[in-house]
Amino acid sequence: MSVDDALVMILAGGEGKRLFPLTQDRAKPAVPFGGRYRIIDFVLNNFINSGFFKIKVLTQYKSDSLNKHITHGWTLSPFLNQYVDLVPAQMRTGGSWYKGTADAVYQNIFHIHDENPDYVCVFGGDHIYKMDVWQMLKFHKKSSSDLTISAIPIPIEEASEFGIIEVNENWKLTGFVEKPKTPPKSIPNNPKICLASMGNYIFNKEILVNALEKDSKIEESNHDFGKDVIPMLLNEGKNVFVYNFANNTFAGMTKREEGYWRDVGSIDAYWQANMDLLEYEPELNLYSKDWPLRTFSYNYPPAKFIWQEGDRVGMATNSMVSEGCIVSGGTISRCVLSPEVKINSFSQVTDSILMENVNVGRYSVIKKAIIDKNVIIPPYTKIGINRDDDLSRGFYVSAGGITVVPKGAKL
Repeated sequence: MSVDDALVMILAGGEGKRLFPLTQDRAKPAVPFGGRYRIIDFVLNNFINSGFFKIKVLTQYKSDSLNKHITHGWTLSPFLNQYVDLVPAQMRTGGSWYKGTADAVYQNIFHIHDENPDYVCVFGGDHIYKMDVWQMLKFHKKSSSDLTISAIPIPIEEASEFGIIEVNENWKLTGFVEKPKTPPKSIPNNPKICLASMGNYIFNKEILVNALEKDSKIEESNHDFGKDVIPMLLNEGKNVFVYNFANNTFAGMTKREEGYWRDVGSIDAYWQANMDLLEYEPELNLYSKDWPLRTFSYNYPPAKFIWQEGDRVGMATNSMVSEGCIVSGGTISRCVLSPEVKINSFSQVTDSILMENVNVGRYSVIKKAIIDKNVIIPPYTKIGINRDDDLSRGFYVSAGGITVVPKGAKL
């Protein structure tokens, strides 16, 4: 199946301030996840698996690693007019960076004119989930909608953390409240549940183009879809409908995967989402052949586990270990290892995420930590054991007690 009447624009220019220091040198969508993936891989796989093959990735801040990842790992067939194109910020409409999500698309509106699709899908590039986007487009067409917004049902007491969407009985948009301080309107027939915006939109092309043109001329606008463009369309009486993500299905979906969506915008949420992958039946199954998760493939040898001499045992339990890793006489438990990590003898690593090319020295102890790439940990080092010690060495420690060692740190 190929959806030829739709153009995809993925917003991948966010700074990801709450994920610092993981975003110190990279954009949030480029942050590694699940060992061998990047966060942006999940939205890209959603579109490819759904039959969308015309994809523009709009980048901005610290995009070098993201650019390399897309260029090396996401080459489609130009012969069939299929592409994942990188679109760097070019300041075509003035001398400024993107002022908001709507301005990011407006500054690249010429791509929409060039491709001339019937529909434009504007999705964020920084969430972890699986979604058959064709089902949302089908809903959009069937509803004769001008704009369709995807939303996820959440408990009403969590509403203050999200942009909340209000709908009538036909799931037509009636209101939008950004992080409300008082309980918002619930969904029809369920007073305990409200709808959080996922930041994913499908527009009719002309509606989008006209709205962006109008918004660009409003000086006091934030040039943001949620804050400005959607309320403007609502006030103009446009047909804006809401797609219930809880109804979305995809090939090979398990019962536990129903409605799974994570905003990994903070260190604690990011760590927990990685740890969730280690469950026997995880809420996000990376191993389904029916919904393949593609990424750039490293040309590394298989992972290796060596030594079994008394206390010197190379062993991993309840962990994900990527290619090129060597667990040499050390032990890991509940860990996610990116490619080319080495665990040396007598070291113990638990409840941790180790990114590419980390080397853990002998007799080291690491617990509840995220070690960014290219870090060499000397022998006898302790990380995640004493908060004050970690802070004194300049490491970041999250509210949930996760210690983060930044990329290339010298210990």
